[in-house]
Amino acid sequence: MTADPTPPPAEPPQNPPNSTTVLICPLLIEEAEADAVGTPSRGGPVGMVSWGTGTLVGVFTGLLYGGAKEANANVSKDAEVMLKMGSTTDKREQYRLMRDAMEKRFIRVAKGSLVGGARLGMFTATFFGIQNLLIENRGVHDVFNIAGAGSATAAAFGLILPGSPMWRARNVLVGSALGAGICFPLGWVQLKLAEKANLEIETSKSPSDLAREQGNQSRVGAAIDRLEGSLRK
Repeated sequence: MTADPTPPPAEPPQNPPNSTTVLICPLLIEEAEADAVGTPSRGGPVGMVSWGTGTLVGVFTGLLYGGAKEANANVSKDAEVMLKMGSTTDKREQYRLMRDAMEKRFIRVAKGSLVGGARLGMFTATFFGIQNLLIENRGVHDVFNIAGAGSATAAAFGLILPGSPMWRARNVLVGSALGAGICFPLGWVQLKLAEKANLEIETSKSPSDLAREQGNQSRVGAAIDRLEGSLRK
């Protein structure tokens, strides 16, 4: 009789990877890669303007423009007030005329600032909203996104202007053509300036900064290898 062969030793059970480690590791890898590059991993394309930043700049620009426009329009009215003040010798009457003129001027300037800020803020919010939507759908940021956003925004504002349907249709056609014609060269210049600025930033880095980035990348690679090794155990 032959002896029964001894069964091979059983392999030790492999521990399944911890779910917490599986969830946290990708996040750690993303953060480490972002730290190594020096910019967040969710950064936008070159030349892309944030919707909130663009809208805020448009609101403040509209406030300044509307207030300055109303202030310049009050020059002729100030001349009329000065004539009325010169026609009377009563100090109380002159004081009343001056006070009324200053109050009316303050109200007109404040109203012009609010209206200008609201109009330009709505325009910039619509423009950058459409532009970001085109960037997300097309997956690239180029001059056609800027031209398309300008054309659509001008057409939308031409549509809401008062008038007959034929007049509004004319405003839509003219606004879309003007928006695309104006935004296309401006967008091309903006993208070229943004690319040039990024290139100058990259070339202006000192050797110490480049060495530090390389060291960060090597440390990130080692951390990723350790995490992958822990997952295989």
